[in-house]
Amino acid sequence: MSRKPYVRPIPKTSWFMRQGRYKRYMAREVTCLFIGAYTAVLTVGLMRLAESEAAYNAFLTALKAPGSILFHVVAFLFAVYHSSTWFNVTHQAMPIQRGDEFVAPGVIVGTHYAIWAVVSLVVLLVAGV
Repeated sequence: MSRKPYVRPIPKTSWFMRQGRYKRYMAREVTCLFIGAYTAVLTVGLMRLAESEAAYNAFLTALKAPGSILFHVVAFLFAVYHSSTWFNVTHQAMPIQRGDEFVAPGVIVGTHYAIWAVVSLVVLLVAGV
């Protein structure tokens, strides 16, 4: 005689609300959608630039709309959140071994933040800000 195994009920739409780390995981996954949408906006901009000067100027005018500015601010904040959460787990995702010892997690995370700051500064300087 076979018995049915116990299957713990897990809600399909709210399982991530049980623990804080699940909420942070899902928040990070949602940020990917905004980063993808921002990539689509940049792609449209490149397409308009390839079409004509008038099409590109119309695209730039559309970017000055309040909704577009709000979208860019939200996308920027989500990009910062997405990047910082990734940097905070890089020591687990790619541990670096030197000899018999592993490099300290703080060094790996700190190096990522330092490189991010340097690249951001270079981009700002090149852009003339």
